[in-house]
Amino acid sequence: MKDEIQLSQRKLRQAVKRLQEVIRHKKSDIVRDATIQRFEFTFELLWKTLKLTLEDKGILVGTPKDAFLEAFRLGWIRDEAIFLKMLEARNKMSHIYDEKEARSIYKEISQRFLKPIQRLLAEIEEKY
Repeated sequence: MKDEIQLSQRKLRQAVKRLQEVIRHKKSDIVRDATIQRFEFTFELLWKTLKLTLEDKGILVGTPKDAFLEAFRLGWIRDEAIFLKMLEARNKMSHIYDEKEARSIYKEISQRFLKPIQRLLAEIEEKY
């Protein structure tokens, strides 16, 4: 299990770097769309890495929401609401593309989501 968790952590770390990379670019429609796409990928890796880490601790979760609520309960994240907001954003963008919503979510990713993702990654890595 530890090997699987470490592999998942490496993939997540790389995804976070790629998300940071695209956020640094000058804002444009292409950068916005790339940021949203990389966020969706990073989010999936984040919750699945968290799920594996929790399972190794004997805590079974089946959904991203459950994983984030458990991480909050354990003190691994400070503000579960921001992660639930990320889940909502991911769901909106993966089901329906709306230009106005995309602009709003791009702003959230670059201004509010990246730091909590980085902190949770560091917390998970600290466990292993």
